[in-house]
This record gives sequence, structure tokens and C-alpha cells, in this order.
Amino acid sequence: MVVRPQHTARVASRSAFTLLEVLIVVAILVVLAGVSSLYVFRYLEESKRDRAKADLQTLTTACQSYRIKAGDFPPSLHALLQPPQGGLPYLESAEHILDPWQHEYQYNAAGPNNGGLKPDIWTTAPDGTQIGNWPGAH
Repeated sequence: MVVRPQHTARVASRSAFTLLEVLIVVAILVVLAGVSSLYVFRYLEESKRDRAKADLQTLTTACQSYRIKAGDFPPSLHALLQPPQGGLPYLESAEHILDPWQHEYQYNAAGPNNGGLKPDIWTTAPDGTQIGNWPGAH
């Protein structure tokens, strides 16, 4: 004869999360993603400004190389894409004359902001800040 205990209360075994627990975790993840995206987008904008500054230095160097070979600064940035006689172009592609926001860099061969020593090259960020290759520019 098998004797069964008088106590028949079942102990609930738990093998999964409840819907409420899953929703709480998802809500926490959404909040964390939202807060972190603010920081990521801020750094993305700063990196675009840094890229623009580096591009300006590259374009300035290309213009100075053009002047050494041709005797004067190029009439436009597009002239840097044309190879000189018996050589390679000063810039590899037309993408180099586009800023990080996909606008062409502005160019003034006379270089009034640089005292005429090199051409002025600049762009304007979406917030209206001007980024240029002269001293004191952003």
C-alpha cells in the first residue's frame, strides 16, 4: 500500500518571466537607449566639424601645391580635380570638395581672411557656425 502525504498543496514552479517583468525590462532599455542617443548624436555632430577642419587643411595644402606648379592659386576647387600636365590630380575625387553635410566648400582665391597668403576655404555648419581655414575661425 502506498501512503500519500495529507498535504496536497502544490508548490508553484516558476519557469518563465511574467509579462509585467518583460515590459519593465523593455521600458528600462528604451529609456537607456533614448538617453544614450542624445550623447551619440552630439558626438556625431562634433565629429563632422572635426572632419570639416581636416578637409580644410587638405584643401589648403592642395591649393598651395597647385600654386607651386601653376604659379597662382586655382580659380576654383574644381580645378584641383583636373590633372596637371604629366601628373595626377591634386584631389582624388569630387567628394573631397564636399563638406560633411554634402555641400560644396566655399572658396575665395584672394584669401582676404588669410592676408592673401593662402586662399580662404570655408563651410557653414547646420547651426550657422562658419568653419574656415583662417586663424580664429571655428
